[in-house]
Amino acid sequence: MDMKTPLSLALVFVSVFAVYCFDHALSTTVTYDHRALVIDGKRRVLQSGSIHYPRSTPEVWPELIWKSKEGGLDVIETYVFWNYHEPVRGEYYFEGRFDLVKFVRTVQEAGLMVHLRIGPYACAEWNFGGFPLWLHFIPGIQFRTTNDLFKKEMLRFLAKIVGLMKEEKLFASQGGPIILAQVENEYELVEWAYGVAGELYVNWAAEAAISLNTTVPWVMCRQEDAPDPIINTCNGFYCDQFTPNSPSKPKMWTENYSGWFKSFGYPIPHRPVEDLAFAVARFFEMGGTFHNYYMYFGGTNFGRTAGGPLVATSYDYDAPIDEYGFIRQPKWGHLRDLHLAIKHCEEYLIRSDPTHQQLGHNLEAHIYYKSSNKCAAFLANYDSELDANVTFNGNLYFLPAWSVSILPDCKNVIFNTAKVVSQRILAHTTTANKLILSATSWSWYVEKPGVWGNNSFTESRLLEQINTTKDTSDYLWYTTSINIMPGQSKEVFLLIESLGHAALIFVNKKLVAFGYGNHDDASFSINEKISLVEGNNTLDIMSMMVGLQNFGPWFDVQGAGIFSVVLIDPWNNKYDVSAEEWTYQVGLEGEYLGLDKVIHANSSVWIKGSVPPINKTLIWYKVCFFPASVYNSFCSISLKQFWFCYKPFITIP
Repeated sequence: MDMKTPLSLALVFVSVFAVYCFDHALSTTVTYDHRALVIDGKRRVLQSGSIHYPRSTPEVWPELIWKSKEGGLDVIETYVFWNYHEPVRGEYYFEGRFDLVKFVRTVQEAGLMVHLRIGPYACAEWNFGGFPLWLHFIPGIQFRTTNDLFKKEMLRFLAKIVGLMKEEKLFASQGGPIILAQVENEYELVEWAYGVAGELYVNWAAEAAISLNTTVPWVMCRQEDAPDPIINTCNGFYCDQFTPNSPSKPKMWTENYSGWFKSFGYPIPHRPVEDLAFAVARFFEMGGTFHNYYMYFGGTNFGRTAGGPLVATSYDYDAPIDEYGFIRQPKWGHLRDLHLAIKHCEEYLIRSDPTHQQLGHNLEAHIYYKSSNKCAAFLANYDSELDANVTFNGNLYFLPAWSVSILPDCKNVIFNTAKVVSQRILAHTTTANKLILSATSWSWYVEKPGVWGNNSFTESRLLEQINTTKDTSDYLWYTTSINIMPGQSKEVFLLIESLGHAALIFVNKKLVAFGYGNHDDASFSINEKISLVEGNNTLDIMSMMVGLQNFGPWFDVQGAGIFSVVLIDPWNNKYDVSAEEWTYQVGLEGEYLGLDKVIHANSSVWIKGSVPPINKTLIWYKVCFFPASVYNSFCSISLKQFWFCYKPFITIP
């Protein structure tokens, strides 16, 4: 290139050339040793971030990935979501938000690498942990243990995904971006519950993965007994003290929580960037070479994908890129500067193990040598309250409390985790992206309590909800009659107990009570004084689920819904209604009518008006939002451009 070529043009040329080379790369060999992943014979220091393809849309993937690259990432990590890729056994779906191949190719086009966490158990605050519900109904099956029925299905799906990636030439050995694969996920946390079968299952899962010959290393995160050659990795808020289970394996961190997920009834989580940066720097200071943010972009749990119980639709995670795809400052910028500082030390980090030097109480240094007189150093103050001055290599350094300073030449500090210089953004809103709500755009539809269709059915007992709805809806109506004879008390207490997750109670079609659990314990009870009338009374219970369980031992057999209904009169006499005749209706009438579908946005069943009903329940609302710049446009504008154009929702108290 001519020396007079403008720098900006040269940078464009280099970027395009790099992407072209990565796109057209020949076979890349990925192995590992005790220090790092080894790519084409060279140890690499790698920064990674989790982006789950279905928690965004294909139109947005390129921007998210490029913002990740600009933030200093080398690798994008994602789970694979079995329940949406195989909604019916043997019928596969890889389109739209679930176009896994397109997502991996989009990462490749940006010049980044991929860690594919196939699992197929994901957890991920995803519905049923990523398992398809049809799996639950195979007679005799038990999840995540040495059950032959489960192992057969798990291996079949693993082989399907690995085969698809091979077919599309997406593994590194084929010139693709995938450098790592994961089997299982955090099984160590539940292994105890399965006894010896748990240990045998871990070994089987490892053997199954290796047999698929991906030509890239496999990992098991949070799995201390992961057998060779599977790499066991760390998940947590801090992983600097983590040690692999073999001296031949590198120290890897697959989940560093940038924040936490949101669940109903709990505060919105936030993790200060100073603490996050401290954790990252300490990890590399103490021998780490592969690190991943969970999440780097969290996104949204669209539709009914959120796991449970009671995980929110938002999966923002206080991540460096927020739920809407905006850069979150100062988190994104401070971490970008950290990544750059660590990259400055890469040639030192990959050449030696760290040398430890104690500098005082809660003060230490770790030094990496390239040669006897060339080194990089990390100086740490891990006291959470006290600042300190330390002497290192004959020089004096100031270390704020809970901070790490990075010295790529063992002399000059180029970054300190506690000193945030990145810009702060107070708000994302501009005139261009404000939303205006039209006062005349409200429509609504009123649900009626209880049975609404001719597909209801009757049983002389209370039914468990998941086995009844088969997750086709979050809602199940339980309806029965209570007959009050002359002379019987009309003022009674209604005691209802539920496995979760929430319920509305109607007596004679009037709302009398509302109850709900929480994320840590979905079960709840309702004890409400009610008034009945002489003769026949109707009791309608709408039991609501907010995401199928996604974590824990034997989580696949945890139930939901109402399991006890008792009436207690003033004399403490109890009448158990549980064994009476109950009529069941799966779902809401609005779901049956398709009110949640865009194609029915103009259905005649919607009631239109400028003043919608308020402080009511069982009402579907529909409203149109317009960007300020197109306020006079119609609601038929492209949904790809304006996601809020059609937004139905149903109210509960």
